[in-house]
Amino acid sequence: MADVSLDFQFTSSINKVWNALTDSDTLAKWIMENDFKPIVGHKCQFRNPQWNLIVDCEVLVVDEPNKLSYTWVGGPINTTVTWTLKEKDGTTYLHLEQAGFEKEDQAFNGAKYGWAKMGEDLKKVLGEM
Repeated sequence: MADVSLDFQFTSSINKVWNALTDSDTLAKWIMENDFKPIVGHKCQFRNPQWNLIVDCEVLVVDEPNKLSYTWVGGPINTTVTWTLKEKDGTTYLHLEQAGFEKEDQAFNGAKYGWAKMGEDLKKVLGEM
């Protein structure tokens, strides 16, 4: 098994970052269009018509503002995405773990690249909030 593991740092408050992870309209600005709700058991989809991509999700953990986890199932990927947030000295530390890849293949590398890019997009969105 292989896991994508990435760390991000933001000068925004932990609550602002949490909002960017859980508000459907804000998520659409840096991940994809979606019908996400931060409610355990909620089933939703992230959609990117440009890539003909639909990702099915089910919310597993909502521990505001410290931890958010949901399934991430689309194409060959059947994984779990977990965001962990910590705030210290005016900096919010955001850790992403996407667990459940069979091996470090094209899907794994695509996810790693995609999340790294989306992390940069999130930084821009936080700056506009």
